[in-house]
Amino acid sequence: MLGGMDVSYYHGNPATALHGDICSPVATNPTWNDLDSNARATLEQDGGPLWHDLVKVLQPHIVTLSVARRHLRRIKFSPITDQADLHVFESTTERHLLMFSKVLVANRGEIAVRINQTLRALGIAPVAVHSDADAGAPHVTTAEQAVALPGNTAEETYLNIGTMVQAARDCGADAVHPGYGFLSENPQFARACREAQLTFIGPTAESMADLGDKLRSKEIARRAGVPVVPSSPVPPRAAVAAGCAWSNGRRELDADMEAAGREAQAAFGDGRVFLERYVANPRHVEVQVLADGAGHTIHLGERECSIQRRHQKIIEETPSPALTPDLRQRMGDAAIAVAREAGYVNAGTVEFLLAPRSGEFYFLEMNARLQVEHPVTEAVLGLDMVQWQVRIASGEPLTLQQEDIQPRGHAIECRIYAEDPYRDFVPSTGTLLRWRPPSGPGLRLDSGVVQGQEVSIYYDPMLAKLIAWAPDRELSRRRMDVALSQFLVLGVVTNIPLLRSVLGHPQFQRGQYDTGFLEWNPAVTRPAMTDESRMMARALGAWAAGQPVGSLAPVVGSDGPPNVSPWRSAGERRLP
Repeated sequence: MLGGMDVSYYHGNPATALHGDICSPVATNPTWNDLDSNARATLEQDGGPLWHDLVKVLQPHIVTLSVARRHLRRIKFSPITDQADLHVFESTTERHLLMFSKVLVANRGEIAVRINQTLRALGIAPVAVHSDADAGAPHVTTAEQAVALPGNTAEETYLNIGTMVQAARDCGADAVHPGYGFLSENPQFARACREAQLTFIGPTAESMADLGDKLRSKEIARRAGVPVVPSSPVPPRAAVAAGCAWSNGRRELDADMEAAGREAQAAFGDGRVFLERYVANPRHVEVQVLADGAGHTIHLGERECSIQRRHQKIIEETPSPALTPDLRQRMGDAAIAVAREAGYVNAGTVEFLLAPRSGEFYFLEMNARLQVEHPVTEAVLGLDMVQWQVRIASGEPLTLQQEDIQPRGHAIECRIYAEDPYRDFVPSTGTLLRWRPPSGPGLRLDSGVVQGQEVSIYYDPMLAKLIAWAPDRELSRRRMDVALSQFLVLGVVTNIPLLRSVLGHPQFQRGQYDTGFLEWNPAVTRPAMTDESRMMARALGAWAAGQPVGSLAPVVGSDGPPNVSPWRSAGERRLP
């Protein structure tokens, strides 16, 4: 069983390939090879498909009707025209049989590893793509086949639509999973996949384009009856693409708009800006939705995402400590309404700004992709989001009903970044000399790195996501804090100390925080010196200065200015 779904139906591995081969021929199931040969001979002799005989041949080894059709197209069978025979063919294939034999994962890092795992569990061959810098990365070693994308920069590799589509076609992939980031919300990429007869595991290019435009997406929300932030002459925001680009409201409005326009043009190729009323001290709450091609849409509960740095989330949890049962239902209903109005299919997330005092919430945007923080939803619901993405993309109906969604317990996710939180979050690069993640009950690690790997300058510095589940929030918080204390990383600087500071802060413990948490609590982003670390620093500093270490007495607290490291007053001495 996987995510509540029995995967024992799958009849063998449909495609295998030696790892590391670049677009090497796939050693497919011999039955399929035989079928292709026999069917080709049938075409030459009889000039058309013998449907009932074909059904008998395919039945023991069929993956889905769509795969069969693809094989028929490949050997130039005529289109299906006999509806009676089509009904016979379809009736012999059960629901829950996956349509894909091979999926290209158009991403890297932890999300590509995570997608590979689900694809393998479903009997689908994952195909990795990699830049020169990522040639030996875990997302490559966990795939069955790998395609090299020459170059290192994102523009050369993971953002190159033409190269990505060609890689999928050359390796015989049936579908493409974009993950998150990179091309995941690019409607041109989704359209290019469709034109190449590749299934894009996600929404349509049209709904993606509508939701990616801030102005159009707000109009969709209005039509759905969902509140949006009223317009007002306040700091501008870029009109397109995911994420926030708020400017400083204390500057002149004209200068703000000009700067925001330049930023939007440079980042998204669209210099439009619009004005929104400022929502003071909001919480960032999002609702996960699933929708199939028949219009059946449900929500999977909310995620609290208010702990952010530079408008990017670093800690997420579910359920949100800010929501009442009534507010939770209203936000869930609103998310479904937006998805339906947009004609959305597959997994998506509707994001809201929540004014804690009034309880009012406003539509922010809809992310047309799998979210980074989806594991916390999986943890409390016991389902596999990627599996549902694949099943929906294959044409399966969404069998889950809203009443089936019954969260259990509490889950917290921390994003582990290679960055220095005490130096304005500057990325940290280098070799991972030691990488020893924690383990234990209720813990899950989604990682994209291994010990000895080089953390490069080319990509996002996120190394992994640590998820802690427990029956209640406080136990989940404590479990996460202990796990972070056991997380050993050497070679690069990480944000683990910052994450622990947030988890231990009284406001977080009470669940009373908003998106300005780090701004209102600057001490959290300053390094803290414990008594033990102070004593060690004093001892090593004394040794470095040539002073007797044994004469140092234990100290409690600081004998100097707050947050000043004893290393700075130790003098200089060349180490042997």
